[in-house]
Amino acid sequence: MEAKTSFLVLFSLLLVTAISGQTFSDDEQLIRQVTDGGDASADHRNAELLGAEHHFSLFKKRFGKSYASQEEHDHRFRIFQANLRRAARHQTLDPSATHGVTRFSDLTPAEFRRAHLGLRNLRFPKDAQKAPILPTNDLPEDFDWREKGAVTPVKNQGSCGSCWSFSATGALEGAHFLATGNLVSLSEQQLVDCDHECDPEEAGSCDSGCNGGLMNSAFEYTLKAGGLMREEDYPYTGTDRSTLQIRQDEDCFFSGQLQCCIP
Repeated sequence: MEAKTSFLVLFSLLLVTAISGQTFSDDEQLIRQVTDGGDASADHRNAELLGAEHHFSLFKKRFGKSYASQEEHDHRFRIFQANLRRAARHQTLDPSATHGVTRFSDLTPAEFRRAHLGLRNLRFPKDAQKAPILPTNDLPEDFDWREKGAVTPVKNQGSCGSCWSFSATGALEGAHFLATGNLVSLSEQQLVDCDHECDPEEAGSCDSGCNGGLMNSAFEYTLKAGGLMREEDYPYTGTDRSTLQIRQDEDCFFSGQLQCCIP
């Protein structure tokens, strides 16, 4: 039975976290087998997966994976195979989605949840629940800002508890696009390293690098700092152990009321 297979594998639960937006180069030929929506039997899909060792080798090369022992290697390979099967099932259930290999494909769902999901305890400001309720009349049935060019590629926060910084930069990137028509990826690492803004009405509610923070405090920092640097000039490292000094004589561009500095 012929199958136009090419799979990009990804468990659906990985969609809840920020992951790398990098694509695979053609020469790496990483698994591009999107299940064709046909009635391929389970036996046929399992037969396709017998070649998963080749795909696993590409996966290890692409993401720099190495294992301490042959036993650990074989264990991770079995998990990888299980995730390929999971991806095939999910692709069949939702052909409109794209399922692919990511750096997490050698983890079980439980391991992924322990390492990458969850919210660290953080004291929220007193006005956290006071956002205005906006009108919802005459809204379109669907609307996707990605199709408008207002969203940067998917990013990966790693094991650093810095989701607040990604939330802040995502909002600022979109606001800058709406104001100027230009989409610029901004630096989460600057926020992680330099933003220690605290809510004045709630003691202990401070932005704390990899230990959590709040996007509204990140906006306050951005205004006081004069803006954020570009991602390419201050790249993300996933740690909060470094600080980049921002010179006052930098060339800057403006986004509404925000001044975004570029060295």
